[in-house]
Amino acid sequence: MMKFTAIEVDKVKNETALAILLYFFGFVAVPPVVIRNDDWTWEDLCHYLYEEKAFDNIVISPGPGSPAYANDIGICLRLLHECKDIPILGVCLGHQALGYVHGAKVVHANEPVHGRLSEIEHSGCSLFNGIPSGRNSGSKVVRYHSLVIDPESLPKELIPISWTCSADTQSFLEISNSSSISDVRDIVSSDSRSEVQKSLRVWPFNGHRNKENGKVLMAVMHSIRPHYGVQFHPESIGTCFGREIFKNFREITEDHWLKHGPLVACKENVDHSGNQTILRKPVEQLSDGPFPSRGIGLNGVSRKGVGLFDLVNLSYPSNGVKFLKLTWKKYDHLASEVGGAKNIFFQMFGHHKAENTFWLDSSSIEKGRARFSFMGGKGGSLWKQMVFTLSDESGHPFEGGGYLSIEDVQGSATKTFLKDGFFDYLNKELSSFQYKREDYDGLPFDFHGGYVGYFGYELKVECGAAYNQHKSRTPDACFFFADNLLVVDHSSDDVYLLSIHEECNTSTSWLDDAEIKLMELRTSVPDKLTEESSLNVSFTPGKVDFVAEKSKEGYISDVEKCKEYIKDGESYELCLTTQIRKKIEDTDALRLYLRLRETNPAPYAAWLNFSKEDICICCSSPERFLQLNRDGVLEAKPIKGTSKRGVTKEEDEQLKMQLQYSEKNQSENLMIVDLLRNDLGRVCEPGSVHVPLLMDIESYATVHTMVSTVRGKKQANLSAIDCIKAAFPGGSMTGAPKLRSMELLDSIESCPRVVLHEGEASIGAGGAIIALSDPSEEYEEMILKTNAPSRVVMEYS
Repeated sequence: MMKFTAIEVDKVKNETALAILLYFFGFVAVPPVVIRNDDWTWEDLCHYLYEEKAFDNIVISPGPGSPAYANDIGICLRLLHECKDIPILGVCLGHQALGYVHGAKVVHANEPVHGRLSEIEHSGCSLFNGIPSGRNSGSKVVRYHSLVIDPESLPKELIPISWTCSADTQSFLEISNSSSISDVRDIVSSDSRSEVQKSLRVWPFNGHRNKENGKVLMAVMHSIRPHYGVQFHPESIGTCFGREIFKNFREITEDHWLKHGPLVACKENVDHSGNQTILRKPVEQLSDGPFPSRGIGLNGVSRKGVGLFDLVNLSYPSNGVKFLKLTWKKYDHLASEVGGAKNIFFQMFGHHKAENTFWLDSSSIEKGRARFSFMGGKGGSLWKQMVFTLSDESGHPFEGGGYLSIEDVQGSATKTFLKDGFFDYLNKELSSFQYKREDYDGLPFDFHGGYVGYFGYELKVECGAAYNQHKSRTPDACFFFADNLLVVDHSSDDVYLLSIHEECNTSTSWLDDAEIKLMELRTSVPDKLTEESSLNVSFTPGKVDFVAEKSKEGYISDVEKCKEYIKDGESYELCLTTQIRKKIEDTDALRLYLRLRETNPAPYAAWLNFSKEDICICCSSPERFLQLNRDGVLEAKPIKGTSKRGVTKEEDEQLKMQLQYSEKNQSENLMIVDLLRNDLGRVCEPGSVHVPLLMDIESYATVHTMVSTVRGKKQANLSAIDCIKAAFPGGSMTGAPKLRSMELLDSIESCPRVVLHEGEASIGAGGAIIALSDPSEEYEEMILKTNAPSRVVMEYS
């Protein structure tokens, strides 16, 4: 295979990153360069394309908006108009731009189609070589668009090469058993290609007739230039033969340059070493464009303009090396003898209202969804609490930085301004720790102490968002450094005590004291900590004690706004939220949490009590954002699709099946899976990102959920914080494409997404809004999600 270099021009860099998937699939031998469509001037692009000859082809990627608006399409129209001799593949918005630049009309489709599948037929041209065509052929694609090229307006230089087979769309699970998907390796081999290409001129597609039949134009090619456009997303997890399309485009590129000149692999001005493509000519030596005023990144390349992993800093100087040692003890089959995890936490850490404590609580361990619980409190010499608040005011472009307050175990406090932000600081902290791996040998879990806390939603501005519309009333991040902790293994019933200390400190006093307390629990009979019977308190949004941020009418109106944005092509999916609040006084927050974990057990439940900040988080979540294990395997488990449980076994099974085969819920889930494949792809080894479970149904006490699992192998030179930055906030909280969706949500939602704080119980809930959403049903789903926590709050306030 020849080695060539691709450049992707994206509206919002690294949101779609389709060219990155070309690299993952092995169809380019070096990482592509991804730039925003407003990063470089035309002179800059011409320099690299024609003088340096740094790139062999161009991919104009998907994105929100319309090619008719300069802010949406940027420099892409000029690329399509003037780069006559460079292979270009336009995807979705890029496809529409190819039509628009040559005079075709881009209009609203009959209906928005996002995360939904259609069968296609095609002409057999080079882009579709070896790919089946027509009904029941297995050639199905995922569509993400609300705009289309009007086929009747196509100029003579643009040739239609693919249409949908009908106006109908299909749900994923109906076809997944019979067709390969883009992540599966059993693609059509090159040997199966037809020897004689079909003639484009005599292909019997009639634009007017196809439009009358409800068929939608899915691909075009230029009659003379090596320019192609596809309306669907070849990179989607649900597109069949997407790999083959990328492979064909690679071969189109190779054939073009064999005829017209050498590939850039022969040029001396491009360095393909490592995992980035480096342009040897310093950026500041280019034209008088905007580059000199921009920050220079790795190897002299502008960090804004060039690079596969532009949001991850590959070198974090540490905050001074700290040599740490771990001491631990194991107690076989002890947990049940001392009353289980609930009683252990209550007796060991529940005194003084459980101030400054945490509990990462696997309260639901069914089907192996979770196995360990971690708990601890203030105590050891290394313990500290960190509180971070962003400095910028809401509604303004983010300029960076914030204030960090640190309090140690003796109560001594410091306050510092972090110019580079909290993620950068935390990464430096973690990279400063040195330890001996043999200290951890024999432990079956991967968390051995360290930072425990939360990242607030508004920290999105450190991960690519331009600004925050709302200012959080609580800190944007709170963390304990947990140097002493207790772990319960729910599988073996074992209990572990762990203590981290500096290498020069040999004291084991906490371990000894904690062991004595555990043994005392062994001889006592645990009291019931909560009443088993429900107080039978019902909740309705209109109840005077709980105040909804939005009325039913207001929430439904917000859903309609979301659907309008989706119709106009501004987003595919918007994860809308709202909040309900209740004033509370003298509530026993720990007993409230214990009741919550009983009524709504979850594998990723949590208790976090930051007493000094008057913040107490009671979490009962079935969803895990990210997990990174000791082998470097990174995993996300997004949930999209929720339904209530049935009263009878028969009704329950029926509701579960309705959820699983709902085209709407499948679309929601598929779009977030595609987004997370991209997020993980930015920090994982090429080719390692895969989806072992797609649209699986998990059942919990009050709801059924649709869950997918996305995994990849983390690149060795990147850190856990790099992984968080690449994926934060989680796609199931934002929608897709992520950055544009967050901007839209900021304009729709009337308050920040905050955690529980002093004197008030705050419960956030919502759902994914897509073109298929019914506003009334979305409101009912939001209420369903608030039921369990709101009832518990009512009981204990």
